[in-house]
Amino acid sequence: MVATALTIAGSDSGGGAGIQADLKTFSALGVYGASVITAVTAQNTRAVTDVHPVPNATVAAQIAAVLGDIRVDCIKIGMLGDAALIETVAQALEGYHGPVVLDPVMVAKSGARLLPDAARAALIAHLLPRADLLTPNLPEAAALLGRAEAKTDADMQDQGARLREMGAAAVLMKGGHGQGETCTDWLIAEEVTRLDAPRIATRNTHGTGCTLSSAIAAGLAKGLTLAQAVEAAHDWLHRAILVADALGIGQGHGPVHHFHEVWR
Repeated sequence: MVATALTIAGSDSGGGAGIQADLKTFSALGVYGASVITAVTAQNTRAVTDVHPVPNATVAAQIAAVLGDIRVDCIKIGMLGDAALIETVAQALEGYHGPVVLDPVMVAKSGARLLPDAARAALIAHLLPRADLLTPNLPEAAALLGRAEAKTDADMQDQGARLREMGAAAVLMKGGHGQGETCTDWLIAEEVTRLDAPRIATRNTHGTGCTLSSAIAAGLAKGLTLAQAVEAAHDWLHRAILVADALGIGQGHGPVHHFHEVWR
């Protein structure tokens, strides 16, 4: 049977991030995607101009509907608007025993805050212990820990280890917000893995966090180990960014090319 994955996230009307990016990624990687929409956002490549939360009961009903009928091999969790919704999602997943990839969506590429500070404690208490993999960028890791952003490889490894101590089974510290010619990610699990890629000079990186976490979820859904899924997703996303300029979408931070292996 085909591998399946479920994304629980917000909708991006511009199509580059959120639910849209997740479903494109699942499809591009040969995985059937189901979705639970947590919020409807009005956004494009330049800004998020409005956010309309979906009622918590409706989010829970979507999760129940999918899990009650479709075999789900992996779940990716993205944008959650507040503490109450975080608790709702955690409760709705209590009967699910497959792997969960948690992308702590806190700030949009445009700089708009997508998760209130008050929801930080709820995320830590209710979803970090459920995460088989947490995928924070440097600002998100710092926000979760209440610390300054990591500046060095040693800082990144230390913060990843501290996030594991807070409950996540493994942490992928993403270095996209760092500096230098090389972009370095660190997978902090039972073993520590360094993933390097040349930093690409492009502004078209909208949705990279969503896309990477959903690519990892797709790999886990297909039965890869965590290390295999992370390495495969890392390489695939690099190629998607490499040709992103060819799309020419929008006037701001355009999306990566999710279907770079299918059409250009």
